[in-house]
Amino acid sequence: MIYQVLGILIGIAGILISILRFRDSRTSPGGLILWLILWVSVIFFSLRPSFSTKIANLLGIGRGLDFLLIIGILGAYYILFRIYLIVDKLHEEITEIVHEIALRGDDE
Repeated sequence: MIYQVLGILIGIAGILISILRFRDSRTSPGGLILWLILWVSVIFFSLRPSFSTKIANLLGIGRGLDFLLIIGILGAYYILFRIYLIVDKLHEEITEIVHEIALRGDDE
């Protein structure tokens, strides 16, 4: 019962934060939709945990909690991959800027 209340509160907080970030133009429309789907899913599975068992049985996974954990791990790997791509792009940009500054330094 406590986890249901926590899930609902975390979901509502996530929705509010996502909307505020979108309103401040810090999140794209696609990002907003993705986060809203995630937070509504958190609220939904908190209210109806038995539904995750039904989905798990359809997919051949034993328990609903296992299904949610698998989805969570896959989502975490996806986010980790996105962060890796962002860091890699920043690394390339910084390297290019440092290279340009070093070349300018030789001319002056």
